[in-house]
Amino acid sequence: MLLKNTFVHHVHLWLKDKADKQQLLDGLNTLLPIPHIREIHIGVPAETFRSVVDRSYDVSLLILFDSAEAQEAYQVDPTHVLFADNYAKPLCSKVVVSDSINV
Repeated sequence: MLLKNTFVHHVHLWLKDKADKQQLLDGLNTLLPIPHIREIHIGVPAETFRSVVDRSYDVSLLILFDSAEAQEAYQVDPTHVLFADNYAKPLCSKVVVSDSINV
């Protein structure tokens, strides 16, 4: 199925300390009630080992939104702000975000 009218927000997170993985996953789960989110996937690298697959990150977050405006509202939602301040910033050494929209 081709997704239409979709804003994709994909985040890859690298931990400062691998022992904090469950804490980060717990933090990501606090995002679930945010009303602007259409669909959400929280994951870890799959056991795929092709040369084009980057498995260097520790945790990924994929969120589908109905629009860029919904994604902007998510960014300032208090639950997201708390996640960033209490989990992502203190636990992660690197965060890479890829946002995309339909063409």
